[in-house]
Amino acid sequence: MSYLVLARKYRPRNFSEMVGQDHVVRALSNALGTQRLHHAYLFTGTRGVGKTTVSRILAKSLNCQGPDGTGGITATPCGVCQACTDIDAGRFVDYTELDAASNRGVDEVQTLMEQAVYKPVQGRFKVFMIDEVHMLTGHAFNAMLKTLEEPPEYLKFVLATTDPQKVPVTVLSRCLQFNLRPMAPETIREHLEKVLQAENVGADVQSLRLLARAARGSMRDALSLTDQAIAFGAGELGEATVRQMLGSVDRSYVLRLIEALALGEGKSIFEISEALRLNGLSAASTLEEMSAVLQRMAVLQAVPGAAAQTDESDPEAADMVRLAALMPADETQLLYSICLHGRAELGLAPDEYAALTMVLLRLLAFKPATAPRPTAEKKSLIEAPRPPVAPVRVLQQEPVRAAAAPAAPIPAPVKQTDLVTAARDAVLPEAQQLHVVQMPAGARPVPGAEPVPAAAARTPARMDALPVRVQADSRLEALAGQSAATLLEATEEGEFWHATVQQLIAAETVTAMVRELALQSQLVARDTDQWILRVERESLNQPASRERLGAALQAAGHPVRLVVEIGRVTDSPARRNVALAAERQLAAEKIIFDDPFVQTLMRDFAAKIVPGSIKPG
Repeated sequence: MSYLVLARKYRPRNFSEMVGQDHVVRALSNALGTQRLHHAYLFTGTRGVGKTTVSRILAKSLNCQGPDGTGGITATPCGVCQACTDIDAGRFVDYTELDAASNRGVDEVQTLMEQAVYKPVQGRFKVFMIDEVHMLTGHAFNAMLKTLEEPPEYLKFVLATTDPQKVPVTVLSRCLQFNLRPMAPETIREHLEKVLQAENVGADVQSLRLLARAARGSMRDALSLTDQAIAFGAGELGEATVRQMLGSVDRSYVLRLIEALALGEGKSIFEISEALRLNGLSAASTLEEMSAVLQRMAVLQAVPGAAAQTDESDPEAADMVRLAALMPADETQLLYSICLHGRAELGLAPDEYAALTMVLLRLLAFKPATAPRPTAEKKSLIEAPRPPVAPVRVLQQEPVRAAAAPAAPIPAPVKQTDLVTAARDAVLPEAQQLHVVQMPAGARPVPGAEPVPAAAARTPARMDALPVRVQADSRLEALAGQSAATLLEATEEGEFWHATVQQLIAAETVTAMVRELALQSQLVARDTDQWILRVERESLNQPASRERLGAALQAAGHPVRLVVEIGRVTDSPARRNVALAAERQLAAEKIIFDDPFVQTLMRDFAAKIVPGSIKPG
């Protein structure tokens, strides 16, 4: 007797044996139970998920006669009547399977449609099953449209495809569409355990996990790989033999690589890479396994409660939890992205192991704590380190006019127009409240004209005679809006913390998230052995960032313990940097507007200065 492969031997015979497609089984069972039967069904999904199997079970449900020959349409075919056994054996005359991959022309479809006029010979319904229907030609689709739309009451169509995008919309609109999903690795592993138990083949859990992952959602692929593994292992399934057969990388290498990356140990990374080369393990498989581990680590970091839901039988679960705590969340995301892009680069390199080594070194080079940053600050909004300065003068606290009485505090909410007016008044004297753009085309200064003194430019009579069109300065609006969003209440502790953070940034001892924590925090109180910081965003208050900031302070001569709380921040280094930048900008604009020659151009030629073109030196 010839051997029957597992994928055929354990093909489901009824809906109760279907695995991983509960949504399709439920819909078809309810339709069969209530006799609400459509005339055309379309099953889509990747290879080996059960499209042909569902079609055969549906054909048996429609034509089942029961063990005693008196049965009717049912969701639970008996499997022993002549219709059920003939369909399983592939010899039922009223069930026709057409492979559209090899019979894709209009002639084959016309021949099939000619059979539709004849009533069933043995069964209750004729069932036409067209597999890989997307392979049919356009003329073939057109030949079946009319019959597909209005078939005889005894005819049912079942279409199956792995690429529904190529099926014409006219066909899709005539069918009930069911999408069979790829199966989860755990679902495949549990089914393999049952199959191997029925076959009396020994297997450990880890070998089944490898086979389930290698199947990539296809039960047929999983059973075919299991057949191969049984032959390779001489009737036994072990982790080592299955891993050798699949050519997959031992997870211990991957866990060691990620741990070395988290600790920044370049020597260990190179040694592990050489071990992979000597053992002939796949570079692509290494990056794939690293991506899978990093994905699970990211889930554990984002959802700490997910650690309690891990499978206790998985020996790698404890290592995942340990590595998730060892590596910051931002590094995990970065490494995951580099691994995904690194797989695409393996084929471009002359040696895939050299490409793997470069990807691993890239992971180490982009590690935030150790990455060199000679040019990384070019796009930063943070100013270069400045020497300690006197308490910062804030825009809102300046007098608007020299002769005006002190202004009362601005009530909330503050109007944007008021802030723009206040900023403009702080830059220009009263007589210079105009906004200028480029000079009109063809306008030139009068030859020999003397610059007008500043006192004459402030003469009200002269200015009243000029038709000036007032236009808001976008630069002033931006400064006013920026200062309104970053109100600064200068404190003595804030001045000390600002100087300390600037020193850390200049020495490049804080980077990435640690630098943001230092810039966005406010020093609330400090003691000989403890400093209390306050931040507004919970995302900045990460344990790894606190530890690195504490280590940087200790290296700078401040051996203290940091305590970070969440609350409103009014005096942080970032706010002081913004206030300093705004003050310098306003001072630069005041110099330009007070220039006598600029005033002459503005008065005599209606010139305007382009907003945003003035930059402090």
